[in-house]
Amino acid sequence: MNFKKALEERTEYANSVINKYLLKEEGYQKKVIEAVNYSILAGGKRLRPILMKETFDIFNGKGEVVEPFMAAIEMIHTYSLVHDDLPAMDNDKYRRGKKTTWLVYGEDMGILAGDALLNLSVETALKAFDIDFENKNLSKALKILLNKSGIYGMLGGQVLDVELTGKKIDNKQLDFIFRLKTAAMIESSMMIGAVLAGADDNTVSQIEKIGNKVGVAFQIRDDILDVTGDEIELGKPVKSDEKNNKSTYVTLYGIEQSQKDVDRLSSEAIDIMKSLNIEDEFLTSLILKLVGRNK
Repeated sequence: MNFKKALEERTEYANSVINKYLLKEEGYQKKVIEAVNYSILAGGKRLRPILMKETFDIFNGKGEVVEPFMAAIEMIHTYSLVHDDLPAMDNDKYRRGKKTTWLVYGEDMGILAGDALLNLSVETALKAFDIDFENKNLSKALKILLNKSGIYGMLGGQVLDVELTGKKIDNKQLDFIFRLKTAAMIESSMMIGAVLAGADDNTVSQIEKIGNKVGVAFQIRDDILDVTGDEIELGKPVKSDEKNNKSTYVTLYGIEQSQKDVDRLSSEAIDIMKSLNIEDEFLTSLILKLVGRNK
């Protein structure tokens, strides 16, 4: 398998799905819609929709019912970045190599664009009912999407992250932040793909564990890159955590141990895949690529 070509094809497909659900820039709401579209079209790996579709295919999912959820999860991810970049949060001026949404459209419109993306994500996911109204798994998938992005998921992790900025942090608190702020949405991506394909509850539970390990490894690698990465290659400022006086995995454990833990977690994720008899060369290669990435 040519991994680079396979990734490009999947990224192109994810982008085409997302584009289907973007709003026309018109009416009195035109400016906020422009800000929404600017945010989501600024690029990105499209990791979450790609993981969702790949998992859907692994479990022999049929039809287009997964597509609204693919777009929805990328909207949620993008809203979290838009709000994360705001002056009240990380005060970042560049994201994905472009000026951040609030810097282009103003802080007020940045807040509203994030709000709009979150609401639009639910409206978009609900369109799956128009595709397959009788699919009994749709409500289960919607519940996962909302739970994993809310108070007991991504948002909850962000809350603790903000509260502990500038304060000493212990490993339990950092683990909580990583599991919720980053890993929860990776879990969600893979779980929804499996659920929509009709996987049983036990299998979905194992998929959740894979997503957790991949998500935590992804965030640890992100912390490493914040110290060692190249700003141009990353498309965002480096040493952002240091600037904001945030404790990270690297500050607690050092770069060498951090990378060892990234490798261990990714290996454990692949072991769970093997226990489920999942033989997907692309997914295995993607996991290994993510933990060794430079951007």
